[in-house]
Amino acid sequence: MLPTNIKKIVRQALAEDIGTGDLTAKLIPGSKQANAHVITRDDAILCGTAWFDEVFRQLDNTITIEWHANDSDSIQSGQTICQVRGPARSILSGERMALNFLQLLSGTATQTRRYVDAINGTQAKILDTRKTLPALRNAQKYAVTCGGGYNHRMGLYDGILIKENHILAAGSITRAVQQAKATAPAGVMIEVEVEDLAEIKEARAIGSERLLLDNFDLETLRIAVAETRGRAKVEASGGITLENVRAVAETGVDYISIGVLTKDIVAVDYSMRFDAA
Repeated sequence: MLPTNIKKIVRQALAEDIGTGDLTAKLIPGSKQANAHVITRDDAILCGTAWFDEVFRQLDNTITIEWHANDSDSIQSGQTICQVRGPARSILSGERMALNFLQLLSGTATQTRRYVDAINGTQAKILDTRKTLPALRNAQKYAVTCGGGYNHRMGLYDGILIKENHILAAGSITRAVQQAKATAPAGVMIEVEVEDLAEIKEARAIGSERLLLDNFDLETLRIAVAETRGRAKVEASGGITLENVRAVAETGVDYISIGVLTKDIVAVDYSMRFDAA
């Protein structure tokens, strides 16, 4: 589902870029109309069309946009993905910001699709993390779903992940899980990060139903999956790359969480070109 904060995020982005006015766009007569098209220079997964549309809606609602592809679609280098028509000044003012949203979110979706394709045929699901760009988490997590991945918790408010420092502060895994069960709202996920087989046993003894295995080697992952099968969901994380993700998935884990989906972004190259008058 599309995030509900698109209007707010776009408004903030335009204020940051345009400020008191676009000085360069004023070189163009206000009555000038233009037709433009956007092409991709990369093979990619398209994502971000709603943000693109919202940029121009807020600048000038007489601008029309005709899309030739939808979010989640595979697009090829050189492909025209949309046509933009309306006042030239407004199109010029929104061009960069609209493309910024498109290139960022398509980059996230494209990276996610690579990982999803790499584990095709296994039971594992690719998850995102909280390693997102500030204020753009909802947008990036939407992009992950466009790439075929799944969202982990959206934030600190909708799930509990007991990590190493929580365990140290609480005194033990047992104490941390007990406190979580005592305070968590009904239905909230409670997950425990474990670092070895001994911690898995402790987490299972206290009734943990979801375990995050951090930086486990493949053989230990297999052992952990065998020991928890049917009693807990297992998530692998740490050191996951395109080169090793399939091997990790084939150990039988349920989930693989990957920070680089939203943290180390390679933007998709888009270009807007005005059509000849």
